[in-house]
Amino acid sequence: MSQHLKSSGVRTTLAHSYCIVVEGTLGMEWSDWFPSMEVHYDHEGNTILSGVLADQAALHGILKRIRNLGLPLLSIQRE
Repeated sequence: MSQHLKSSGVRTTLAHSYCIVVEGTLGMEWSDWFPSMEVHYDHEGNTILSGVLADQAALHGILKRIRNLGLPLLSIQRE
């Protein structure tokens, strides 16, 4: 999805899908901390959070929770 310009010149952002990888295995009981995100695991034992986030504020909210849990962030990819 993409960004659009309003006639006033202010950008509005549509929702985007994100794939966020953190180091280690986050238990499924933590999935409530990441609303609208699915929890998966890769073959290296890392946790993958994937889903659609409404805007940049929602993304920053997820990143803040990752920071507060002390999880090492490995990657973020917008799809």
